[in-house]
Amino acid sequence: MRMNWPAIRAIYRFEMARTFRTITQSIASPVLSTSLYFVVFGAAIGSRMGDIDGVSYGAFIIPGLIMLSLLNESISNASFGIYMPKWSGTIYELLSAPVSFIEVIIGYVGAATTKSVMLGVLILATARLFVPYEIAHPLWMLCFLVLTAVSFSLFGFIIGLWADDFQKLQVIPLMVVTPLTFLGGAFYSISMLPPVWQKITLFNPVVYLISGFRWSFYGIADVNVAISVAAILGFLALCLLVVWWIFRTGWKLKS
Repeated sequence: MRMNWPAIRAIYRFEMARTFRTITQSIASPVLSTSLYFVVFGAAIGSRMGDIDGVSYGAFIIPGLIMLSLLNESISNASFGIYMPKWSGTIYELLSAPVSFIEVIIGYVGAATTKSVMLGVLILATARLFVPYEIAHPLWMLCFLVLTAVSFSLFGFIIGLWADDFQKLQVIPLMVVTPLTFLGGAFYSISMLPPVWQKITLFNPVVYLISGFRWSFYGIADVNVAISVAAILGFLALCLLVVWWIFRTGWKLKS
């Protein structure tokens, strides 16, 4: 199948242009919010706490904070990007155009992933101003960053197709993803929990994302790194399957 690259570029450029038109909300606000976490938990509280597995507390929470922003922004960017054409009715022009669902995904999800990775890199650079840290496996760190951004941008794309109003766009990120991230070891190691809660926490999928990402920084992990990679790839495959089914059946697209 020959790819319609002009269509992909058009969607991608439109979404990226929207980001730069609202750069304060899209980029500056998440970076500033995360910087406050570094100030409070890293510099203030972290200086009064001991090391965790040989890593200072301020440095320990960096992967968790980046992952917290990455998940929320990936979902938000992708869901809003596809919801707006639904809301305005222009999605019917997209559906009638000679563009396959793969090309639509590459355009919208590619733009959302780009924005999320940019944000993750900016937060990583900002963290250096507050907390010293080292990255033990930079290539793996980049892989985890990109794979997570792609997976949750796809998840956000699904939410945008599912949502019937603006409130529904916020339900899953606020009521599900954010709590799971806070309970997934963003600010602590699950080994610090009682044995029973350690086992319960393993049912939280975000644990595997944060654990693998933290391993790429410091070489320490709460769960096996191979399991973390498998969890991300499995979630990515599941999201692709759901999107394929939506475009094949027209669910929430043609009604």
